[in-house]
Amino acid sequence: MTHNTPLSPRPVRRLPEVRRRVMPTAQLRAHGISTAELNERCRPGGAWRQLLPGIVLLHPGPPTSEERLHAALLYAARESAAGMPGVPSQPSADEPHRPVYKEAMITGLAALALYGFASAPPLTSLDRIDVLVPRLRRLRTTGCVRILRTPALPTPRQVTGLPVAPVARALADAVAELTEGSAVRRLLTEAVRAGHCEPAAVVRELTQAKLLSRPHVVDAVDSLVAEGRAMAEDRLYRMVREYGLPDPVWNVDLRLPGGPHLGGLDAYWPDQAVAVELDTRAPRQDDDVLWSEYARKREHLERLGITVVHITPRKLRHSPEQQAAVVRTALMASNDREPAAYVLVLPR
Repeated sequence: MTHNTPLSPRPVRRLPEVRRRVMPTAQLRAHGISTAELNERCRPGGAWRQLLPGIVLLHPGPPTSEERLHAALLYAARESAAGMPGVPSQPSADEPHRPVYKEAMITGLAALALYGFASAPPLTSLDRIDVLVPRLRRLRTTGCVRILRTPALPTPRQVTGLPVAPVARALADAVAELTEGSAVRRLLTEAVRAGHCEPAAVVRELTQAKLLSRPHVVDAVDSLVAEGRAMAEDRLYRMVREYGLPDPVWNVDLRLPGGPHLGGLDAYWPDQAVAVELDTRAPRQDDDVLWSEYARKREHLERLGITVVHITPRKLRHSPEQQAAVVRTALMASNDREPAAYVLVLPR
């Protein structure tokens, strides 16, 4: 294959050949390519193409998705002590073809496509690739690259050999550009149903991005929270069944006889006075108020002799056996406690 051979688009996999098809101009000069020769090869109809400022595509055909992603990261990773365009951090001698994309990662819809989201557009249809960089980097949006800045870069994940923003952050960056509620709802719902992340992580990123003032985002978040709770309840049912816990009464309200309402519970074992409450709060601006309500309810129930076990959806998903052991321990310890106060158990 020569530099003049056009490449047809293909699915994104690991990046073996692409690193030799896209290079910064500074790296080409380091390989002995003069400025005059570079300009000649990049002229209209030439063997190469100037894909982005300082980034050259070493063939005349249209760039593949791999090449666009690689070029976007190379563009964003350019650096020099003087703040002028330079070259990305170079790999070690033992790995001469491994680029280091310093302080840059793919985010937004391109990141979701890399994660395999069915509701995200394919990479080939995206006009822009979002790249997340530190706030103080001197970069501008250009060509197929949209630069997004953040005060603190998250830890990237490696997907197809590329640094990609965590799913929750990529979702927030994608949602910031979307105006259709249905599109936002599909992305958020898929993130939870496919197990990419928990609803709380998504809402936290949307809150930090100040996106919860947009009505279509708020509507999508409400659907997301409901979806997350339904999935958590299903996991709780499975945990009780699969780990041999005695059957509780499900989804009940407790009330003192002739007295006040004590609160709702997801599962309750009346004989042992043990309750399970799913903590499916979505972190928003009123999170402290919600947590205070949780804490007050728990303290009130425990003063009445009722043991309350709080379980998060994340724990149910990743360590159901451990959560079942916590509940089992609470049930067994009931014999060593003083009898609980009599309460009415009502369907919720």
